[in-house]
Amino acid sequence: MRSRGALLQVPFGEGEVSKKRFDDPKWAAGQAISLDYNNCMTEFVGDQGLGASDLEDLAPRLAAAHPELAEARRSGSLAFMDLPYQTQVLASVRQVAKPLLEWCWDFVVLGIGGSALGARALHQALCHPQYNRFPLARRQHRPALWVLDNVDPDNFHGMLDGLELRRTAFNVISKSGSTAETLAQFLFAYHLLQGRLGAAKAREHFVVTTDPEKGNLRRLAAQEGFPSLSVPPLVGGRFSVLTQVGLLPAAMVGIDLEELLAGARFMDQRLQSPEYHHNPAYCLAALYYLFALKARNILVIMPYATALTGMADWFCQLWAESLGKKQDLQGREGRAGTTPVKAVGATDQHSQLQLYMEGPQDKLITFLEVGKFQHQLEIPDLFPDMEGLHYLGGHSLNELLQAEQKATAFNLAKAGRPNLTLRLPEINAFTIGQLIYLLEVVTVVAASLLGVNPLDQPGVEGGKQTAYGLMGRPGFEDKRREMEEGPPKMEKYLIS
Repeated sequence: MRSRGALLQVPFGEGEVSKKRFDDPKWAAGQAISLDYNNCMTEFVGDQGLGASDLEDLAPRLAAAHPELAEARRSGSLAFMDLPYQTQVLASVRQVAKPLLEWCWDFVVLGIGGSALGARALHQALCHPQYNRFPLARRQHRPALWVLDNVDPDNFHGMLDGLELRRTAFNVISKSGSTAETLAQFLFAYHLLQGRLGAAKAREHFVVTTDPEKGNLRRLAAQEGFPSLSVPPLVGGRFSVLTQVGLLPAAMVGIDLEELLAGARFMDQRLQSPEYHHNPAYCLAALYYLFALKARNILVIMPYATALTGMADWFCQLWAESLGKKQDLQGREGRAGTTPVKAVGATDQHSQLQLYMEGPQDKLITFLEVGKFQHQLEIPDLFPDMEGLHYLGGHSLNELLQAEQKATAFNLAKAGRPNLTLRLPEINAFTIGQLIYLLEVVTVVAASLLGVNPLDQPGVEGGKQTAYGLMGRPGFEDKRREMEEGPPKMEKYLIS
């Protein structure tokens, strides 16, 4: 048996799953993600499910959307769909990473939302669970990765307090270059390093990832001489994980970037059919849309693998920010969107599952199942006189986790609770690339069915602008005044 951690000195990823070449068609086919939606259908969940005719009735709309999406892709408005083929960006990522790897022990991402969640998801999925705690040699001379995506002062101070700043590099990520939280973090960290290292040396510790031409961070990079990378202008933050936004942090921790993009290309090639029963993105988008029409307004994504927890967080932002819209494409008020919720199996069987089983019929559950983990951990056959323990002996943790997922899916279906499963044969860069691309396309197709724009986020802007006004940013004085001159505060509804 091979295990991870200090018990046996085997680097993560060198267990029973050997590395394969992603350009081997046979291997790639064996790594294809599959979609099982049996438990969404009436045969399995009764009248709470869908009939085959529900999907067939939607098929013409999906077929009609197919050329529209293709045209949007050609025009560049769905630029994220071409990222898997832009392998030339890997050279610029490596050019920035190479000098940092010569001295960097800790690599810190300063970003929020789409500038942070993708990097964290990749790190969690594809690196050892205790990667950051290992000494440098055990990490193969790669830095630890820290993603600081909040301006909570205690957390920010505490994270910096634990780093050797002379060996720390900061990646400042904001597509617009105006994200207040990220700029505030940068100003604090830069001032701190200037004091410790001097202005000239401090500059070497920062990399800027932002718009290629405009914005405060682009101007700053040019003025101060910071190394920099670009976010493609037509790729929104929540779709940017396969740009330099996610690729530089991934490169710093040694994730196989070619395999990641190859997985996304492989999925793209699987999504060429306009027929939903041959296209997993269209089928999944159709399921999500049809269940939304049946008032299942909560979309639970539940990986049965701790490593995929970050992917669930990433998807929650992608789905919520893309589809939660007040108006449709014709400007009519529609209040579109369903609420994504993360759960983790088997952990949340002991916290949220009771609600899913017996609470309101307003949820659709998507399981992420892993066919083969990197390590097989056998359960010892001990205490033969204690039946409640002994039955586990001779099995493995792998079997137990998979049994938990199958049992949960079965019992949800038995209770008339629709659920579906995305199966990853393994967790590796190739399958994660597939999953990322699949969920991005699913989101865009769902937006087409809902008739909303998946690429904007008007509901977020008001809070940003008011915060700018409260912090004294020029040009936003009216936002501050609007809040100060709003309804008077009353003591009637205050408890202190």
